[in-house]
Amino acid sequence: MLTFYYAPNTCALASHLALEHARADYRAERVSFATQQQRSAQYLRINPKGRVPALVTERGVLTETPAILQYVAQTHPQAALAPLDDAFELARMNAFNSYLCSTVHVAHAHRMRGSRWADNAAAQEAMKKKVPQSVGECFELIEREFFAGPWVLGARYSVSDMYLFTLANWLEADGVDPARFPQVAAHRERMRADAVVQKVLAVQQA
Repeated sequence: MLTFYYAPNTCALASHLALEHARADYRAERVSFATQQQRSAQYLRINPKGRVPALVTERGVLTETPAILQYVAQTHPQAALAPLDDAFELARMNAFNSYLCSTVHVAHAHRMRGSRWADNAAAQEAMKKKVPQSVGECFELIEREFFAGPWVLGARYSVSDMYLFTLANWLEADGVDPARFPQVAAHRERMRADAVVQKVLAVQQA
């Protein structure tokens, strides 16, 4: 059995959705950020980065959302969560997921994690003020260039949809109006109507 470590309102939602969609044999363990559990000696033995998600497999621990998403898709091919039969489409999926991880999520993190990049309070505040612009520009690019519709890869539903949904849920908190991105906004509503998504959200928000 897999063991999945997550915290509510984090990017771990995407991996949680993938595990549930794949009907994987897993148990979910909540990590309390409020009590700094992610920095406890016990959790750091699992994930030295002190972050979520983390997925404990029989071969070791996986971290980072793009890696976990591909692992779940490849180990559960019957769920058809990735274009495993098409090298180009699989690479395109990973390119999209990598953009979300390396650029969109980082832009978002400047709102509350400025201390990762600067010690000066004024610099941190400047980063925070930039978030509506930087996150907005990321989603403009997704809307214009990277979203095939009705799903990220076009007609084929994939783990990229779970990842996009996760980050799109943060738009309002980042000071960005989702109405600027009709395709992304419609995608978010389609995802929210999904029974599996509703189940996982209920677990994470409990």
